[in-house]
Amino acid sequence: MNEAETRAELIDPQLKKAGWGVVENSRILRERRITDGRIQAGGKRSKPLIADYILQYNNRNIAVVEAKSDDLDVSEGVMQAKEYAKKLSINYTYSANGKEIYEISTLSAKEGKIDNFPSPDELWRKTFSSKNKWIDKFNSIPLVSYDGKSNVRYYIESATNKVLDAIANDRQRILLTLATGTGKTFLAFQIAWKLFQSRWNLKKDGIRQPRILFLADRNVLANQAYNEFHRFPDDALIRIKPNEIKKTGKVPTNGSIFFTIFQTFMSGRNDSPYFGEYPKDFFDFIIIDECHRGGANDESTWRDILEYFSPSFQLGLTATPKREGNADTYKYFGEPIYTYSLKDGINDGFLTPFKAKIIEGMMSEYTYDSDDDVEEGEIENKTYTEPDFNKRIMIPEREKLRVNYLLEQINQNEKTIVFCATQNHAAEIRDYINQLSTSTDTNYCVRVTAEDGPQGELYLEDFQNNEKNIPTILTTSQKLSTGVDARNVRNIVLLRPVNSMIEFKQIIGRGTRIFDGKDYFTIYDYVNACKLFEDPEWDGDPIEPEPPRDPRNPIDPPDEPFPPDEPKEPKKKIKIKLAEGKLIEIKPMQTTLFIDTNGRTLSAQEFIQNLYGHLPKHFKSEKELQNIWSNPKTREQLLKKLANEGYGKSELEELQKITDAEKSDIFDVLEYIAFNIKPIERKERVEKTSQEIFNNLEEPEKEFIEFILDKYIKVGFEELNEEKIPVLLNLKYGSLTDGKRILGDVDNIRNIFFNFQVKLYSTELR
Repeated sequence: MNEAETRAELIDPQLKKAGWGVVENSRILRERRITDGRIQAGGKRSKPLIADYILQYNNRNIAVVEAKSDDLDVSEGVMQAKEYAKKLSINYTYSANGKEIYEISTLSAKEGKIDNFPSPDELWRKTFSSKNKWIDKFNSIPLVSYDGKSNVRYYIESATNKVLDAIANDRQRILLTLATGTGKTFLAFQIAWKLFQSRWNLKKDGIRQPRILFLADRNVLANQAYNEFHRFPDDALIRIKPNEIKKTGKVPTNGSIFFTIFQTFMSGRNDSPYFGEYPKDFFDFIIIDECHRGGANDESTWRDILEYFSPSFQLGLTATPKREGNADTYKYFGEPIYTYSLKDGINDGFLTPFKAKIIEGMMSEYTYDSDDDVEEGEIENKTYTEPDFNKRIMIPEREKLRVNYLLEQINQNEKTIVFCATQNHAAEIRDYINQLSTSTDTNYCVRVTAEDGPQGELYLEDFQNNEKNIPTILTTSQKLSTGVDARNVRNIVLLRPVNSMIEFKQIIGRGTRIFDGKDYFTIYDYVNACKLFEDPEWDGDPIEPEPPRDPRNPIDPPDEPFPPDEPKEPKKKIKIKLAEGKLIEIKPMQTTLFIDTNGRTLSAQEFIQNLYGHLPKHFKSEKELQNIWSNPKTREQLLKKLANEGYGKSELEELQKITDAEKSDIFDVLEYIAFNIKPIERKERVEKTSQEIFNNLEEPEKEFIEFILDKYIKVGFEELNEEKIPVLLNLKYGSLTDGKRILGDVDNIRNIFFNFQVKLYSTELR
């Protein structure tokens, strides 16, 4: 039997015999998609992970089964079974071929063959060894999807279960680490929903519903959460606002889910914080959004709030692994009970991949020359470096040049966020972009900083609206490094140094959200911030913080990664007008960084070397590559295999640029890397093979192929893909019917289309 027959005729009856799908509250989820597959160029994706069976009991996934056909050994499914169980945070996983069953316990590491599948009750007892009424109550409440139909992503389900299991087992301080853009607020909603529906509270009497506080540090985050929780009854949701407290003379208490920001809670009457007007045990559960921002530092006002409400259970949400800058957060909450990294999100297809382009040679250092004019201020040092620019010293021509180069590189219709050194610098860059861009809209580029107040918030709302194209570019300094849920951001531009890994991750996260037609986003780095990609902690496991520094040997403390307010402008800056001719000396140089499927950043040379090592398993000779590439079907298969290994279409197109082969074919790039054969341009390829291609063709066929080759020269090999046939026929003849009338039936057209490509990619050109 094949695998499908084995499942239907052998494995399904075995599961039914064990009670799965028969016993109340037990379900068999067949061919359940776990991931969406990494996003690739052209809207394509790598192969998603799909589990043959997920066994669910009491709304909880408790086992996964990998099926193999009955003519394969049961051991063939073991590795996949383990991989799926790890992804889904499931303790028991099975490989089955209809004749044998192989059981693996990921918790005890015990594995071996068994005679029959365990029953739902048996597997439940093995998974939850001790009885816990709150685990049972939480599991009795299903998760809620966005639309009531689609599945909740596996990591949201796993993290929700981990948190609720911890609450059921009386763990009061809980931490979750999930990459920016993976839905931390939606996760918070799931947890709050189950606590609310189960009537869990500090007394655990099951009588009253819990009072839950969602605590953020910015109104935009609190408002996003308030809107995300709209499925709760209207009278359950309370937005705590200072002006309403002043109006009523008291803090709101009638509700279940409360939303506020730290600043509101700290700014009470007579210099006393508003949170002190609540009893210490008023809130049963507190969710602290973006808790890595010094929220647990002893000196922090955040910590004052958390300690005041110490009887409550508290959940910290963060996007960053442990570092020196947020070690106190980990000390307060403990190690995260669940982690979902940026690398996981990109490889699973839930986040957008990115490219990184480093721009050098644009005056990262300035040494004062007496030929230059000092228009404002006084020269203090002879030499100024990147951290000094736009804080201590301004050179307008330099900034204008950088903006002009940026506008040449990007698609000016794509949404872009530019991070600047200060609020004044953000205004300067905004003005240069509006002066130099092709747009005629006065709000094409706007500034959004703390200084822009309500108007800046309106600009941000329009920018986040995917139905609107204006504003297209935002400039900022600190404000937009977090809390901006704009899904269609295509470019992140760094015009200021980023020394904090925490902030760097948050900034990169501005571009990771998925949007239709968005295959990747691009980081344009003018300040070498991408050096942080080389840090092993970029996407690594949490590490222990460094030991405290010796106070007898003080050094400058690290920069605060997220100051509560925008940095203040220095009182006096030096303003330089460069001597005539100096701008000509500035020569921008661009370097592309490649990100592999393991999240590592590679130079172009390293990327090419890695690709060189992978190619021999796909073809051994130039002739074999030619045979593969000249057939649209096998060409597509090769490209899919390369994309799954991290060498997708966008990466190969970057290699075209690096190898000066933009007018050549991807075929030439692969030839060059694998066999050191110099690329030829597409036009030259057509000229050298046209006589052979047109030989023995009728005039209508020749005209059709000439039409295709013209498009191939302009666009590339994509015009030769099989799915392009109807498109090309429509373009050439106006309709498929007319195309078939002139060229013959579908089989004849297909033969013409396939046959000429064999001659086009002949290896005898040189």
